[in-house]
Amino acid sequence: MTNLRDIPSVDRLLTALAAAVPHLPHALLRTLAREEVDRLREQMRQDDRPAVALLDHLIQRVVARLDSDLRPTLRPVINASGVIIQTNLGRAPLSRAALEAMQRVGAGYSNLEYDLDAGSRGSRTVHLEALLCRITGAEAALAVNNNAAAIYLVLSALAVGREVIISRGQAVEIGGGFRIPDVLRQSGAQLVEVGTTNRTYMRDYAAAISERTALLLRVHTSNFRVVGFTHETSLAELATLSHERGLPLVDDLGSGTLLPTDAYGLFPEPTVQESVAAGADLITFSGDKLLGGPQAGLIVGRRSLVEQLKQHPLARALRVDKTTIAGMEATLLSYLHGRAIQEIPVWRMIATPLDELHRRAEALVAQLGSTVSRVACVSTVGGGSLPGATLPSVGLVLHGGDAALSRRLRLGEPALVARFYDGQLVCDLRTVLPEQDADLVQVIQAAL
Repeated sequence: MTNLRDIPSVDRLLTALAAAVPHLPHALLRTLAREEVDRLREQMRQDDRPAVALLDHLIQRVVARLDSDLRPTLRPVINASGVIIQTNLGRAPLSRAALEAMQRVGAGYSNLEYDLDAGSRGSRTVHLEALLCRITGAEAALAVNNNAAAIYLVLSALAVGREVIISRGQAVEIGGGFRIPDVLRQSGAQLVEVGTTNRTYMRDYAAAISERTALLLRVHTSNFRVVGFTHETSLAELATLSHERGLPLVDDLGSGTLLPTDAYGLFPEPTVQESVAAGADLITFSGDKLLGGPQAGLIVGRRSLVEQLKQHPLARALRVDKTTIAGMEATLLSYLHGRAIQEIPVWRMIATPLDELHRRAEALVAQLGSTVSRVACVSTVGGGSLPGATLPSVGLVLHGGDAALSRRLRLGEPALVARFYDGQLVCDLRTVLPEQDADLVQVIQAAL
């Protein structure tokens, strides 16, 4: 029979909890104790009395809540989805060199803004600038916290109260509801669209230039393609026009790449080096997509313009921290030393030969037995890069795989995100690093 007077008081429960979990703050325990006592009271009002001692029952419930509530919500995931730069899964995984550099710098003090040679205050911008300039051929460089911030800083510093000319086909949404026209408005610049969605000529830009024009902006459509009856004014043509009129040309590459993508069976994506050589005055691109580093927005270009950006008040609000700088520095050094394909996970995945994926699949099938089989599939680059481009891949079909099994994989330790391909639950091996194969086997076996 229900008897609410049998429920232990909050104070009595607190005393028991203080002995069971003495290391936790009293205020947290009191909050959880009160919540669980209230829940039990409501449960007993419904004539549903637990078949255990009530005090023990409450202690167990609070401890279970603590296990759940105090677990980190950000967890490692094995990405078997076949999308290399998976935005929802944290975009590009970092190289071992980048992780080690971030740990070294984050574990103690560093010369973030201290000139060790002069023994006086320095600038955090110097750590990446020389490397970016050496790799891209630009005169100067600056890092901020993402590419959206890079565009916003450029427009705020150079175009407040003035006009920015852009092709109508490039006034795009680049993800997460982030739209170029909205950025222009927020920065205080006025958008001037020229041409049509599918065809824009240099004469369209020329006709739109006035005394109120601040700059010309090209936005690379990195997350979609327009095909068929199209014409796009080349960056070199825009550079010629802008320089004749004494205007800066800004090229937003979005994802951005430092390596040619067509060498690996993908569509040719414009490289940062090509934009510099074509005459763009400022180029913005992401550090955490095709470049394969930590989240950052990178700006390279003409020294006089980059100095204006550095002096703008927003630059301080958008600056990157010491661990980001350390990770990005290590990533750029991989490019400078010609080791990006071997060291940076994104490029390791892109460049992995199909034969190697087949060999790994055979070894995994041998370990997992008849519960899985090998299947041909296709991977994508993702992350707003190379739309429509695919890479042949090899996956493991989990026989009888359904939504329930997919969920068990996601709740594994570590979590494993697979995908449904041709109606089957598949783990795409191109996006699983070889060093993760043992964990992959463990999670699949546990889920099955």
